[in-house]
Amino acid sequence: MCGIAGICRLDGSSFGPEAAARTKAMCDALAHRGPDGQGVWLDGSVCLGHRRLSIIDISGGGQPMFDTRRELCVTFNGEIFNFQELKKELMAAGARFATNSDTEVILEGYRHWGDACLERFNGMFAFALWDSRRRRLFCGRDRFGKKPFFYTAQNGIFAFASELTALTRLKNFSFPIEPSAVMRYLAYEYVPTPQTIYRGTMSLPPAHYLVLENGCPRIARYWDMPVPDEADKRNEDDLCRQLRDLLSRAVRRRMISDVPLGVFLSGGIDSTIIAGLMARHSTTPIKTFSIGFREASYDESRYARAAAAAYGTEHQERILAAGDCADILPAVVRRMDTPMADASVAPSWLLSAATREKVTVALGGDGADELWAGYEHYIAFRTAEWFNALPSPVRSVLAGLPRLLPASAGYINPRLAVETFLRGADAQASLRVQSLLTAFNPQMQRDILNSDYAETVLFDSQVLFAPTRLHYEHWPPPKAASALARAFHVYARQFMLDDILVKVDRCSMLHGLEVRAPFLDTDVAEFAARLPMRYKLCGFRRKYLLKKAFADLLPKKILHRNKRGFQIPVATWLKSRLRPLMEDMLATDKLRAQGMFNPQAVRNLMNAHISGRADLRKPLWTLLVLQIWLENRQKEL
Repeated sequence: MCGIAGICRLDGSSFGPEAAARTKAMCDALAHRGPDGQGVWLDGSVCLGHRRLSIIDISGGGQPMFDTRRELCVTFNGEIFNFQELKKELMAAGARFATNSDTEVILEGYRHWGDACLERFNGMFAFALWDSRRRRLFCGRDRFGKKPFFYTAQNGIFAFASELTALTRLKNFSFPIEPSAVMRYLAYEYVPTPQTIYRGTMSLPPAHYLVLENGCPRIARYWDMPVPDEADKRNEDDLCRQLRDLLSRAVRRRMISDVPLGVFLSGGIDSTIIAGLMARHSTTPIKTFSIGFREASYDESRYARAAAAAYGTEHQERILAAGDCADILPAVVRRMDTPMADASVAPSWLLSAATREKVTVALGGDGADELWAGYEHYIAFRTAEWFNALPSPVRSVLAGLPRLLPASAGYINPRLAVETFLRGADAQASLRVQSLLTAFNPQMQRDILNSDYAETVLFDSQVLFAPTRLHYEHWPPPKAASALARAFHVYARQFMLDDILVKVDRCSMLHGLEVRAPFLDTDVAEFAARLPMRYKLCGFRRKYLLKKAFADLLPKKILHRNKRGFQIPVATWLKSRLRPLMEDMLATDKLRAQGMFNPQAVRNLMNAHISGRADLRKPLWTLLVLQIWLENRQKEL
């Protein structure tokens, strides 16, 4: 796992020696991603840079790396997990290798298969490869976007990097905040790919490649999620055996490492399955890591301990006070490369820090919730279909239910949960998932944004949620997948990409820790995607086939427990521990000077939440994160 950066002249003219210094400045901003080494290579119109976190072939895997003929050069971030199989195939075709690194497989794979090499790679990756024969830059990103790739073209120069922060180190480049990106951030709690918070700077979408040739960038897709086969009549037991075999192989592939590795163990279904499979493949006790809280209402460490005991792991846990997360949240937000209002970055950050003290690589359960229906929102989507089939008078009566329910600042607020469900049920199917998750809908944005600033954006749900509609409506051809299957696709292509995977990547890499996700193995993910929906969400039973396939591996108390992620009491903290920070960052004078938001409207939100009249944790936290991030950006630029 590493950090990559580079620049390339669009007109093909040669750089002067200052290009190496410019590229090194970007790489220096990525030092946390690659603390073990660095390299910069300049040749005419291209300069590639690299920061290395040594995982495989420690002595021979330095980058930028050339092929044996010195015609190709690559800077690469990530891992190709099937590199050993590909290497054998390439050697049989006459390829020569000078290292034992998976990086070299990218070079020879490109030489042998051309752009189609991406279809062969099973891994997490982002890379840029310079083909000196064709004066061509070839860039690729993995199928789910586990590894980031940002780019911009300014002043006749194409530039790319693993993080936006690195790009901003380029002198004479401009990175103004894009108003429509702010609008989408307020709605999504992140800026959805391919857009970024900066105007003119983009994120290469997952499963796409970018070719820069003859001064013209071209982007194309090389893979897409398979469509569920609802007519599949295969025996459940056979499917369970196939799933066990595929996931077992995916775990074994991800245990290849020349440095110590372990597993994040939360005690949930997904991480426990990964730990159990790792234990079966290892001849020595595996290392497992978890964090817990002193407060019983937030603590789930007992489940992690139960799993560790079942598999005989070398378990390490760190018990914290819930307030430790509150105290560290502002600092973590400042270190994030892009504004993202997922408060679970704090425990993810702390878990990564504790894990990195012992190992350099950790496996995790990311991707299982999105591909196997782990979230309550899948049930909400299905329930909404039934709700909307009820007679209108019945729906009207049920719409008044929230007034009868109690409000709470805890993990679950019954009144807020029902209000959110009703909002989602009322939305068109393509926007139902996002309606359940959104922080600021168009009307709320009209209220909160300064009138002058608001003139630069459009308050229309079709514009605001255009990224969601694109994922929902254009995959696959019409009538080829159900509404629920499309909702799955949206989760994997949007929420998982820009929230879950960004959180894991940034929190881990800020500590120089590589995290691998067996559930996102190509073979495992395609198997899951092709299954009929009933094997993922069977009635109200989530992860149906996954639980059945691994029932004998999982401790009973974990198999039958409900999913609960890291519990972050943001609603309470905004009234207490984080209130001074909120009052400062959202102060009237600061907002007026900034010019984005209506200070009185923001004050009204704070007053309503602090008094208990409304639970506004999502919009207030989303605003607070943006203000913290913007203030830190001003200091760095």
